[in-house]
Amino acid sequence: MVTVVPPECEATSTWAYALQLPHDPRAARIARVTLRAVLAGHGMDQLQDTAELLASELVTNAYRYSDGSATLRLRGLDRSRLRVSVWDTNPHIPPPFDKRTRPLCPVPAEADGGRGLFLVCHYADAWGGYPLGGDLFGRGGKLLWCEVGMSAGRNAQIVLNDTDVMQQEEARPQPLVG
Repeated sequence: MVTVVPPECEATSTWAYALQLPHDPRAARIARVTLRAVLAGHGMDQLQDTAELLASELVTNAYRYSDGSATLRLRGLDRSRLRVSVWDTNPHIPPPFDKRTRPLCPVPAEADGGRGLFLVCHYADAWGGYPLGGDLFGRGGKLLWCEVGMSAGRNAQIVLNDTDVMQQEEARPQPLVG
């Protein structure tokens, strides 16, 4: 089977996809499968392992701590960077995303949970989160995001100003093609 890429797509280094996820325990698996397909389609296989872990953790967090649907958004920032963001209906920003000025604390070994977002902060190049006010459709909640690139996990940094991220997230995503 031959895949044809239109010439305008080759010149564009920024792309975005959005996937609506129901409140369902299978959502993280569906997000991982989708992520693999998108990264393979854009020739970014080298990011797959780290991006898959981060997306899975963010989607799982959305499932566990909200009562409604979630949206996974994948955005290629250039040919070697990916932003993964997850919107959910719960407006609470969880630690460590809530106070980015305090150091990350390890989770006690006997704890049943609490490691997912710590892993995101450790392996992502940049990460953040912000609450979303209600819009015309009554959707509020929050958006947690992270970026991964070729240096994932080596130079983790915290973005203190989410204004640029919010503006970029407002761009209309391309629909997923089956």
